[in-house]
Amino acid sequence: MDFKHQILFLFSALGALNGLLLSFYFTFKKNNLFNYFLSALLFVLSIRILKSAFFYFNLNLSELYIQIGLSACFLIGPFLYFYIKKTSKKYKKANSNWLYQIIIFLAIIITIGINYPYRENTLLWSNYFVKIIYFQWLIYIILSGFLLKEELTKLLSKTIKLGDIEVWRLSVFLGVSFIWIAYSIGSYTSYLVGTLSFSFVFYLFLLLWFFNSNKSSVFFKNQIKYSNKKIDHVDAKLINVNLTKLMNEKKLYANPNLKLSDVSFELNILPHTLSQFLNDNLNKSFPFFVNEYRVKKAEEILLSNNKLTIEAIGNECGFKSNSTFYSAFKKMKGVTPAKFKKTNYLNGHISPNL
Repeated sequence: MDFKHQILFLFSALGALNGLLLSFYFTFKKNNLFNYFLSALLFVLSIRILKSAFFYFNLNLSELYIQIGLSACFLIGPFLYFYIKKTSKKYKKANSNWLYQIIIFLAIIITIGINYPYRENTLLWSNYFVKIIYFQWLIYIILSGFLLKEELTKLLSKTIKLGDIEVWRLSVFLGVSFIWIAYSIGSYTSYLVGTLSFSFVFYLFLLLWFFNSNKSSVFFKNQIKYSNKKIDHVDAKLINVNLTKLMNEKKLYANPNLKLSDVSFELNILPHTLSQFLNDNLNKSFPFFVNEYRVKKAEEILLSNNKLTIEAIGNECGFKSNSTFYSAFKKMKGVTPAKFKKTNYLNGHISPNL
């Protein structure tokens, strides 16, 4: 292999090897279902790319490796679709449908691999199986595109801005689509186009991640310290309207384990942006902001005609314990919930038939 081919091989294989490393990182470091999907997507893409790189420079590559590489393509589309779907606020609730589909696809891969191995059925794989695999990959790309229709509409709009998470989701989708196109036209250009395109797309992903790392990770939605840069007045007003509407309609405060990243995900903004808005525009910390809604709800229940105990009211409003309920209520109202109820009862603000 001459120096030119060595450089091509290095660039082709390096992206795939780094993709494998990043895949393992997501698997063992970030315990979230959507990160598992991203990890799986990177893994099967990397396996496919490694097979292509080694096969291009070594035509005597074992048929087993070729079969594994082609079989990995059968899972690229599904994992792309599941990742896009899981990172969408419309489909945040997990379900087991994805698991059934993956099990079915794995069963198909194993069955075909055992009964029709590539070594003994090269023409069958080349003429039929490969075409079916790429067609299935395309179907899932189209399905993923439907999930991203709002982002795609914003992408074409000159007035609506894409959020950082939306940019990331589109980047993953367009990157995988670009790789599919590169492989599809490989027979008309060069077989190496697919491997080089993956390395190119992969390093673009890394750059996107790097430039967002000082703000917040769009992979993991981690909460971090907000920057000193003020949020634009128009953006702040929009966040305030959407946040108020979200808290009143979905009553997220009732979740005792509510995190800032959960709310930012619902608003489709980065956690640091929400944190900055709360601190700069409302002069409130996230726990204080949420407790305001909880205390307000508790006040409504205490003033209503109900038979709930003080402890039950606290649980109903999202407080983890009686002590946190009493502490937050007294801090905001100046009295304990029990004294608040008693005072309003004596003043006639609460109906006596409790």
